Amino acid sequence: MAVLVTGGAGYIGSHMVWALCDAGEEVVVIDRLSTGFRWAIAPEARFYEGDIADRELLRQIFAENAIDAIIHFAGSIIVPESVADPLSYYENNTVKSRALIAAAVEAKVPHFVFSSTAAVYGTPQTADPVVETEPLLPESPYGSSKLMTEIMLRDTALAHDFAYTALRYFNVAGADPRGRTGQSTKGATHLIKVASEAALGKRQGMDVYGTDYATPDGTCVRDYIHVSDLANAHLKALERMRAGGGSIVANCGYGRGFSVFEVLNRVKEVSGVDFPVRVAGRRPGDAVSIVANPAVAMKELNWQPQYDDLAFIVRTALDWEDHLARRNQM
Repeated sequence: MAVLVTGGAGYIGSHMVWALCDAGEEVVVIDRLSTGFRWAIAPEARFYEGDIADRELLRQIFAENAIDAIIHFAGSIIVPESVADPLSYYENNTVKSRALIAAAVEAKVPHFVFSSTAAVYGTPQTADPVVETEPLLPESPYGSSKLMTEIMLRDTALAHDFAYTALRYFNVAGADPRGRTGQSTKGATHLIKVASEAALGKRQGMDVYGTDYATPDGTCVRDYIHVSDLANAHLKALERMRAGGGSIVANCGYGRGFSVFEVLNRVKEVSGVDFPVRVAGRRPGDAVSIVANPAVAMKELNWQPQYDDLAFIVRTALDWEDHLARRNQM
């Protein structure tokens, strides 16, 4: 049997493809290469260039490969961009996910792992760290578009022979410790990615958006998870469903938060570079503070993080930026 990875040429998707190949899985990738890179995909994977809403291409993929699971990463992920252009996010993240889910049902694919987000919570109202039963109050079209897909998956699982796992990611960062892939998109907005670029002179410093939040140092607080630990959570979710486990939703984070200034200080420490930091106004759609309670993932998926260390996350991100710089000089 094979696993179809949508968005498998992207940041998290490419790590997933490598992790599946490392685990001996047969892997099929669909990606339109709008932000991903063909070279980031493990060479063992079978690749189809195209859009997840292309029903004829999906039918071809299901006809040519014995797919028993889909791991769905394809989508748009920038919160402020979603506020400025909400309809494109509902199109790319919700409408196209609906087409993919429908194709999975048609092809009788029984297992589906969905790349959801902590943005479905907005700024948590009660629990800290946040649990999966917290009220879902997204503060951006990005969060809303992901929540809509969770709802579609829930209802589909009730109507068909279909199980899903929705993993609500917190802030994903770092790169493959073996140096095979990492965050490579130009103009990426991930904090540790941007700070790593600033440390290596690829940017002339960086901006901090908002220093007047109700947090200890006035900047937003987030839970940062290493991308390889996140990929492993997907492997565990797939293993659980193949063993007969039902549909669940689970947070993916470490349960500890770091402010923007704390992250920047750690990047400066690890890199040894004191790059310029500018203070700017708040960005629309940013939650104040959000930290995961990962107990469900640890219990239900038997998931145990291996890289729960901010300095290690930063080190792998810096190493990947150095790799990209050398790659671009070739």
